[in-house]
Amino acid sequence: MNPSLIMSARDIEFLLYDWLDVESLTTRDRYGDHSRETFDQVLRLSQDLAARYFAPHNRDSDLHEPTFDGEKVHIIPAVGEALRAFADAGMIGAAMDYEVGGMQLPYSVFTACMSWFHAANVGTTGYALLTVGNANLLATHGSPEQVDRFLRPMLDGSSFGTMALSEPHAGSNLADMTTRAVPQQDGTYRLFGRKMWISGGDHELSDNIVHLVLARIPDAPAGTRGISLFIVPKYLPAADGTPGEHNDVALAGINHKMGWRGTVNTAPVFGDGRYTPGGAAGAVGYLVGEPNRGLAYMFSMMNEARLGVGLAATALGYTGYLKSLDYARTRPQGRPQGVRDGAQVPIVRHPDVRRMLLAQKAYAEGALALQLYCAKLVDDLRTGTDAERAAVLLRILTPVAKSWPSQWCLTANDLAIQVLGGAGYTRDYDVEQHYRDNRLNPIHEGTHGIQSLDLLGRAVTADGGSALTALLDAIATTVTAARDTGDTELTAFADALDLAAGRVATTTATLWQDLHPETALANSAAYLEAVGHVVLAWIWLQQSLVASGGDAFALGKRAAARYFFRWELPRTGPLFDLLVSRDRTTLDLDESWF
Repeated sequence: MNPSLIMSARDIEFLLYDWLDVESLTTRDRYGDHSRETFDQVLRLSQDLAARYFAPHNRDSDLHEPTFDGEKVHIIPAVGEALRAFADAGMIGAAMDYEVGGMQLPYSVFTACMSWFHAANVGTTGYALLTVGNANLLATHGSPEQVDRFLRPMLDGSSFGTMALSEPHAGSNLADMTTRAVPQQDGTYRLFGRKMWISGGDHELSDNIVHLVLARIPDAPAGTRGISLFIVPKYLPAADGTPGEHNDVALAGINHKMGWRGTVNTAPVFGDGRYTPGGAAGAVGYLVGEPNRGLAYMFSMMNEARLGVGLAATALGYTGYLKSLDYARTRPQGRPQGVRDGAQVPIVRHPDVRRMLLAQKAYAEGALALQLYCAKLVDDLRTGTDAERAAVLLRILTPVAKSWPSQWCLTANDLAIQVLGGAGYTRDYDVEQHYRDNRLNPIHEGTHGIQSLDLLGRAVTADGGSALTALLDAIATTVTAARDTGDTELTAFADALDLAAGRVATTTATLWQDLHPETALANSAAYLEAVGHVVLAWIWLQQSLVASGGDAFALGKRAAARYFFRWELPRTGPLFDLLVSRDRTTLDLDESWF
């Protein structure tokens, strides 16, 4: 059987079992009903569903993106068929509790499963990504009645979910949002306002759509402290739970994107009077939890979505790598240096093509390992003996896990196009679409700049720097383990990583030495890039410690690690030099100089 060009089942098996030892999770009560056999079954199911239902229409949904006729959004039928197969297989609730209808799989196994779907068709998978996050938020913060009315229908695919945060005038600055929620005598609210960039905001793929909407109630505190969270369904549930009257939710239009085209992106309007549930204008909403705590609740979904976007970026980089590798092995062109006659050789034999393939391998396989490591931290946070350590590591790694793959797996997609040469930029091959799809991910769920501010402005400074300390301690443990092997190359890797980790510590201290946030955060994007590369070097050293032996798989892992330590980790030196100089070029720049 030929290996898949969607993802690598062999790599996933290595990362889950040989490196992360997820089989040991079955000794914990939550996962006691599972075994490696059940994990393997759902992984194989995901691979099969991705190949059978998702991959075949990836190009079609890109070429025939959703349309809006003023009343309804139209999407090619294959999208709905794939999502029905996904829901029927129980994948929406795969990591959720038994009591709400889930499989109670470890989040690490579920994340590996989702990598197949993102790689096969990120546009169609977008609906599932949002629905899973919506359902998880309601499971955590919703009332029992809200779980029954809105969560359970999502698990069987009869409802899909969204998150409605951004507004046309405010974008990522949620403090300036103006959507308002007016309380009613029956305990509900009527919402009025406009949102923008809402993925999955309207369609006919499911019987109902459950919007999670941020809005302000009267007399709420200013800024983010006065934001509440509401469930706003497209159709109000009837007495028997089925979709009833159309809520006052309509579309101003849809946005036409360069990538992720299969996921409809909308500009919804709440409460413009186009529909009048109960005879009155205003979208009926149900408060989640307590007033004015909406942003805190929403962050549970946002952080999950950030990891999901990082996984999507990873998967796109990974499948692009596999497809360019397949092309390089089968495309004859040119001859080795110094050879003039004879048959042409496959381009994989040319050193520069090997460089581009090895870079892609280092980015994609390293990013997948990071995603699964973070997912294992989620499992440890829920069920482990040291939940506090898992929490602080997640705090510092989430912005890295979102943004590093969004930057460097996009670079991998760029290299995949280059490997294919002239064929790469044609629509006859998938790699140009993967690049366009992946270009959205540095913007999705908090831009690269926002993630860098979160990392340097919050994650590394909170609680006296406990998260940074935990990360550096984890790196130090790996460094010691590598040195103890006696392997001269691993020792060299460990020494380089130790030096780079030390620079993370000293650079962070220098940036905050006078507690002046404007200066400290001016070059935060460079900080995120440098720290991200140190984290990935650590991830590659961990993989190298486990991938022992002389088979091609293990030797390939060592080659990718060698590439990362020789070509990529040295990039951090100039970045750290720039950061410790506390350069003020952007701060002192007058806008009239542009």
